[in-house]
Amino acid sequence: MDNAGKEREAVQLMAEAEKRVKASHSFLRGLFGGNTRIEEACEMYTRAANMFKMAKNWSEAINCLNAAIDIYTDMGRFTIAAKHHITIAEIYETELVDIEKAIAHYEQSADYYKGEESNSSANKCLLKVAAYAAQLEQYQKAIEIYEQVGANTMDNPLLKYSAKDYFFKAALCHFIVDELNAKLALEKYEEMFPAFTDSRECKLLKKLLEAHEEQNSEAYTEAVKEFDSISRLDQWLTTMLLRIKKSIQGDGEGDGDLK
Repeated sequence: MDNAGKEREAVQLMAEAEKRVKASHSFLRGLFGGNTRIEEACEMYTRAANMFKMAKNWSEAINCLNAAIDIYTDMGRFTIAAKHHITIAEIYETELVDIEKAIAHYEQSADYYKGEESNSSANKCLLKVAAYAAQLEQYQKAIEIYEQVGANTMDNPLLKYSAKDYFFKAALCHFIVDELNAKLALEKYEEMFPAFTDSRECKLLKKLLEAHEEQNSEAYTEAVKEFDSISRLDQWLTTMLLRIKKSIQGDGEGDGDLK
């Protein structure tokens, strides 16, 4: 089926969904299965959204998902609504490249998951928000999320290994804003989570703080290279570390490199 055919099918599904919504609101809905019709409408909106996605009609896909979300939230089915918000966030993230809107939908999804006490799902959404907030230089927002998720995971035997990553990222965000803030934050994280002290991430932060205090660009780069040789830096960490490096005097805009 070509894109035009997919769109036609999606439009038909939307029309059918709207009919069912109207029928469910009728006076006798209690006698004639109003809830069944509403659930069918949600399924049709979701199928229509998938057809629009296949046809790359992103805005109509989002409209269908929002229609389904409105119904699911009215029914108190927040977990399904949260999943649809993630789908919308992913469209904004990868197809429409509107990061502010992606953040808003991940935040809404996290709120719904928290309300349903699905904390690990909520944390996944919040970590997306934190990563994008930091990229957009909204460092305080990112710090609050990384600290919150770090504190939530450090006492969980299955998740505590990840806590060091969240405290590391929070400290980097502090570091970009202010060196002293980063030092104080690092002390706080070591006190909260003693296992952090022995981590490679904590040792790297201490080396970077020392290099920054001495305004030693070479020592900073060397510490990053040594860390990267064992644990490959991803794009987010590379971006944050470069932002800190540019604040070392004499590095100026630098050569845009950490190696």
